[in-house]
Amino acid sequence: MSLEVGMVGAGAGAAAATYALCTARPDVEVTVFEKSRGLCGRAAARRRDGTVYEYGANYLKDAGGRVSSLIADTFDTGLVEVNGPIWTFDADGTVSEGRDGDARRWTYEDGITRLAKHLFGATGAAIRRGTRIAALHPDDGWHLTTMDGSTHGPFDALLLNPPAPQTAGLLDETGIDAVDRLGEAAGAVEYRTVWTAVLGYDFEVDVPYYALVNADKDHEVGWIGREECKPGHVPEGRSVLVVQASPAWSTKRYDAPPEDNVADLARHAAAIIGDGRLTAPDWTDHQGWRYALPDDGLREDPRRGAAHEGVYVTGDWVAGAARLHAAIRSGLETGEQMASTLADE
Repeated sequence: MSLEVGMVGAGAGAAAATYALCTARPDVEVTVFEKSRGLCGRAAARRRDGTVYEYGANYLKDAGGRVSSLIADTFDTGLVEVNGPIWTFDADGTVSEGRDGDARRWTYEDGITRLAKHLFGATGAAIRRGTRIAALHPDDGWHLTTMDGSTHGPFDALLLNPPAPQTAGLLDETGIDAVDRLGEAAGAVEYRTVWTAVLGYDFEVDVPYYALVNADKDHEVGWIGREECKPGHVPEGRSVLVVQASPAWSTKRYDAPPEDNVADLARHAAAIIGDGRLTAPDWTDHQGWRYALPDDGLREDPRRGAAHEGVYVTGDWVAGAARLHAAIRSGLETGEQMASTLADE
């Protein structure tokens, strides 16, 4: 009889965990419940008139180790390297050279969500999109209840991939002390909010860098990236800027009219880059990420206790680093842990 595993969220961590689990234990049947229509969580991409742009995680860093080996050696179909260096700017908007040396940055021609499609596609996992989980409870195994009241299960184990505050909400008063303690620990993880404007132009911005990052963290803007530096993303002769506001600005303006936020960030981008044309984009898009960047990680003890009860968590907030490669590494490690634990049962 096969083992049943339920996963909440289809982010990069869950995709990596599914891949590791199913590789080690082909007899495990995995069902993934994702509230949105897409995959890969905050590593998100949209398409518009032949243009691809990533409005959450900007790229996958080649940090070496197992994650880079997996991507470069196994899931390299469509993989491209981002062109150009990352420079910095300060509180006054003054731009300077230099950031992180020769580190490679990757994405995919059709968008960074291809990463999760590769990982899930290498498994037999069933993915239920547009399905928001509202609660979970133990009853001869674990059961998941959706927002419309339907119930799924029983599952021999669960893995939760949403941001820590949302995970904490699901682990509230389960009746199992070790799982409740995991929920309390998840609820203590603090996050920074990020509001993103996407600015499209029918001309190409002529600068020598891929992106700018605010080094002193004292500007209204935290990041400006050029999607045309990613092969296959932007038609020749055009530009797309991804402008991510600072956490302070994002928190203050999160619920302001989007058109006002976009216009303000376009003005900031124009001033920093030094091109007045950028105040008037030809098209725009936007996205708010209330739980964008975790400030710290999760303590090991609550994770270990909940795992004994069949409940696991993964993601960048578990790893303690707000980076896509950290989320993938966390997923791989968690999937292997699940495979080993389930083998002992």
